[in-house]
Amino acid sequence: MKEDTFNLDLNKKHYLTWPVIALIDFVTIISFENIFYPFQNQGLSVVISWVFLLFSYVIPYALISSQMSLTFDNQEGGLASWVRRSSNDTLGYWTSWMYWVQSVPYIVDVSNSVIVSFSWIILGNNSLDKKMSTFWFGLLTFVIILAFILLENRLRNSLEILSLIGGGAMFIMSMLFVALAAWAVMHGGHKIATQPFNWGAFKPSFSLNYFSTTGLLIFAMSGAELAAPYVSQMKNPKRDFPKAMWMLAIMTGFLTIFGTLALAMFFNAHHIPHDFKMNGPYYAFRLLGESLGMGKILMYLFAVVQAIFMMAQLAVLLDASSRVFAGDVADKFMPKWLTKKNKNGRPIHSYTFTVGLSLFLLLLTGTLPNINTIYNWLLNINGIISPYKTCWVFFAFVAMRMQQEKYKSDYVFIKNKTGALAVGFGCLIFTFICATLGFVPQNVDFGTAEFNHQLVLNIITVIVLFGLGFILPWMRKREKKREENKY
Repeated sequence: MKEDTFNLDLNKKHYLTWPVIALIDFVTIISFENIFYPFQNQGLSVVISWVFLLFSYVIPYALISSQMSLTFDNQEGGLASWVRRSSNDTLGYWTSWMYWVQSVPYIVDVSNSVIVSFSWIILGNNSLDKKMSTFWFGLLTFVIILAFILLENRLRNSLEILSLIGGGAMFIMSMLFVALAAWAVMHGGHKIATQPFNWGAFKPSFSLNYFSTTGLLIFAMSGAELAAPYVSQMKNPKRDFPKAMWMLAIMTGFLTIFGTLALAMFFNAHHIPHDFKMNGPYYAFRLLGESLGMGKILMYLFAVVQAIFMMAQLAVLLDASSRVFAGDVADKFMPKWLTKKNKNGRPIHSYTFTVGLSLFLLLLTGTLPNINTIYNWLLNINGIISPYKTCWVFFAFVAMRMQQEKYKSDYVFIKNKTGALAVGFGCLIFTFICATLGFVPQNVDFGTAEFNHQLVLNIITVIVLFGLGFILPWMRKREKKREENKY
């Protein structure tokens, strides 16, 4: 009897709950540090940008992802499956390639953040840029990526565990910062740094710099579709998956809007430190701790949470992107060796590609003068490539709704077809424009040698990362010819 019960427990399926799905997605979408990049680029006016994007972009994006995930809930490929099923195999392939390759700069960026977080834990200050050369910074980044690829193939359930710990801890720290910042100001422990703090300070300056930096906001808020492959692991996806997406949108909105307001209390939005994107979160918790009479305790606590959170991001990115890449993309586009899976069911050669392209990016960063510039440039690359990938979410939604009679879904975002297409087309056009404007280098003066250098790097990076997608179908054709010649 005991043996039968034991076997029954082994065969019992393990389901993911909707809060876990939301946290898994939250880990990949936004973190506390994501509000620092736009704050440096746009100042306090970014609050208006966050509010506008929350209602016009984030909520529709999350609910569109809900409908698409539940419409094509039997597909492993996520976004690539959406495009393939709603249009054709060729576009499905290009989606899978762009979706996979856009994760590579982010993986390198996240690995950089892991190093920065440990430097604050060990050094307790911002001296990493002075103590470490760009060569060793690149080498350590590469080692971290390799280590996590090995971890991904060795530890089962590491994704869920790391996401729960990292995502939950980061959201708690983010709320803690907002709450304690407000308390410190109201109780006289700290004066508002941004002066004047009035409605005029929130007014956007509609310049080229303003629009060219909006891609980073989209990058910070994108990723809801990453949860798609996990729909099949939910007990009641029809009821619970939209809940996960709403929770995701609310968490994202809270962190971006109130987090930015809290930053304005400690940093003058008109005079922001040059290394704010890399070290800003640590400055923030150090200032908060000092204003509360706690010294550097909060800063060290955040550095530990940040390290865990970034490692969780690496685990999620490597897992989810590889699943998309080796999903149900048409056989004629993908070489067999590339979709080969190991004993754990993971596409091992997508990891090989990850390592190779990460090395390519690290070699490019070696031409930049210091660690802070490397950190900023990789962020800007993400502000170009990630929005281009996100365009496919809205493309798939538009394609599906144009022929919605063919599809059945347990959840429908905007039942009126015309209204749904208007929202879908609007998000698609907006995202594409922001991605294209992202080619303009940020945090450097227009026309300088540094500006031109980064512009060339931006163009080369996008051409190489997206251009490699043409090679795979060619390789598959050659592979098929060899197979035919055998017979």
